[in-house]
Amino acid sequence: MDPVLSLGAGLLLLLLWVRHKGLEYLLLHHRWVFVCLFLLPLSILFDVYYQLRAWAVWRLHSAPRQHSQRVRNIQAQVREWKKEGRKTYMCTGRPGWLTVSLRVGKYKKTHKNIMINLMDILEVDTERQVVRVEPLVTMGQLTAHLNPMGWTLPVVPELDDLTVGGLIMGTGIESSSHIYGLFQHTCLAYELVLADGSLVRCSPTENSDLFYAVPWSCGTLGFLVAAEIKMVPVKKYVKLHYEPVRGLEKICEKFTEESKKKENNFVEGLVYSLEEAVIMTGILTDEAEQGKINRIGNYYKPWFFKHAEKYLKANQTGSEYIPARHYYHRHTRSIFWELQDIIPFGNNPIFRYIFGWMVPPKISLLKLTQGEATRKLYEQHHVVQDMLVPMKSLEKSIKTFHSDLNVYPLWLCPFILPNNPGMVHPKGDEMELYVDIGAYGGPKTKQFEARASMRQLEKFVRNVHGFQMLYADCYMSREEFWDMFDGSLYHKLREQMNCKDAFPEVYDKICKAARH
Repeated sequence: MDPVLSLGAGLLLLLLWVRHKGLEYLLLHHRWVFVCLFLLPLSILFDVYYQLRAWAVWRLHSAPRQHSQRVRNIQAQVREWKKEGRKTYMCTGRPGWLTVSLRVGKYKKTHKNIMINLMDILEVDTERQVVRVEPLVTMGQLTAHLNPMGWTLPVVPELDDLTVGGLIMGTGIESSSHIYGLFQHTCLAYELVLADGSLVRCSPTENSDLFYAVPWSCGTLGFLVAAEIKMVPVKKYVKLHYEPVRGLEKICEKFTEESKKKENNFVEGLVYSLEEAVIMTGILTDEAEQGKINRIGNYYKPWFFKHAEKYLKANQTGSEYIPARHYYHRHTRSIFWELQDIIPFGNNPIFRYIFGWMVPPKISLLKLTQGEATRKLYEQHHVVQDMLVPMKSLEKSIKTFHSDLNVYPLWLCPFILPNNPGMVHPKGDEMELYVDIGAYGGPKTKQFEARASMRQLEKFVRNVHGFQMLYADCYMSREEFWDMFDGSLYHKLREQMNCKDAFPEVYDKICKAARH
């Protein structure tokens, strides 16, 4: 039979099966069919469009000229909202499904949507070692632009589609954070349109209260329109050392020890069970042993977390050289390990070689097409959480994650937390070493119940003076939320800048107990 006829017959049978079972059934029980046939090709088209657009904008040098006009347009929208009587809160007009957060923002339907079309790199100043960008610029866009020029960001949060605005208004972290801190700590200045329509620049020396209050505020103090971020020189490779460690006490000792070494440019841990982990340390270098170069970002390569697990199974250490940009985005293709739940055979060599170039599907498209039944299923039987706890509480924290969730692998990423003003800082007067524990997957603990289990985990994190990343589902009461976060500067500025009738409080915007 002609191959075209065979393909047509197969598609016809698939459509008949979908019609019989229903699209909701397909999305719920065989999501990989929809993802492979529709979302992967669509994701490629999205990427091609945005890459061509970014290239054209940079070549034509149009971004700086258009930026001022776009900011004036945002100011005009805010002033129009004021003329209309400030009847509802304001929010960005970006559709909720476009964000990387799995949370569904229903407030978009009731709030005044301010359209903010700011997605370009404005300036690369190599003398000052600063890049100035608009808020919708992504990490993938930035590394693709800066790395060939010999520069990178000190902290490059993992997934390609994470935006500068999301990482500032929320937070961001990477395996270099034990040196540089969170993403916000690498930012030098912000430009915002406030509730009165004015444009303000803030930095540690100019409007400093606002500068320190913006991170973690989730867009409830003003609209971010530009940011200046520190740059550092990049080298060609990361020499990555893998060390399997067994025994929880030894895991925590080794991870803490490596996190304190400033000669390590990168430190990361993958915990595969309560007693097994691989600790990875990386050093930037321009020289590499040719036989040890691993271009892990190539589409046909194994997923990174599976690659690292080989050292655990073989019970041996090892080192290799990974091209710098491949390292920065090492978890992107498998969305850490979330893609294995969507495409169970995604790491199969046959799939990788034939279809791996289309992976991963856009998280935004997964959100857009997940359906109500799938969303509820994920909410009740799936966890995506990052908890930031003091390093001294790491062993106790992993035990708590194991008893409350039993999700593996766990991602460990160390970071230094300075004692700056704002919502997130150490309990004492000095900077402190913290660790991000990331749990992504289906809990295997028998007694798991989404609300009760997460509230129990949130209570533990509060008790050790830790913090919950706000992109994830949050079940705390208002009192509990402000017990975890320091709201003193935030509330002071909301009062001073007349934000209370312009933007919702951050708790009302992100917490399940408050959202409607």
